[in-house]
This record gives sequence, C-alpha cells and structure tokens, in this order.
Amino acid sequence: MQKFLIVYERTKTGYSAYSPDLDGCIATGTTKKQAEKNMYKALEIHIKGMIEDGVPLPKADSDSEFIIFDEKNLLGS
Repeated sequence: MQKFLIVYERTKTGYSAYSPDLDGCIATGTTKKQAEKNMYKALEIHIKGMIEDGVPLPKADSDSEFIIFDEKNLLGS
C-alpha cells in the first residue's frame, strides 16, 4: 500500500488537483468533492497504467505543512 499527497487548488471555474509524486496525474472539478472523486479515478488509471507498462511506482516522499504567521508582525506593527 502506498500513500500519495494530493494538492487541491481553487481555480476560477472550480478546483484542480495533482500529486507532486505522480507527474502528469491531475484532475479538475467544479466542486472540491467532484475534484476529489475525479482525482481518485485519475490515480487509479495512472497507477494501473504504470504497472501495465512495467514502470515502478515512485516513492511517495512529498509532505505538507501549514505555516501560520501574524501579518502585523511582518509589517513591524
């Protein structure tokens, strides 16, 4: 079993999604829920294709973190 990071970004028309560890594996949707569903399907197709082509799956090594800062402190207030 492998675990891949998925990044969701809001766009002008909805949401886009991609995995930093799987080049070219992307999906979109008018809602985040739809983008999630489409990304799951895209992952299945992408990974199945890699396996069928004999391409080894990449090691999932992406990580994420939220950094919280106070805007007032950045401006010296």
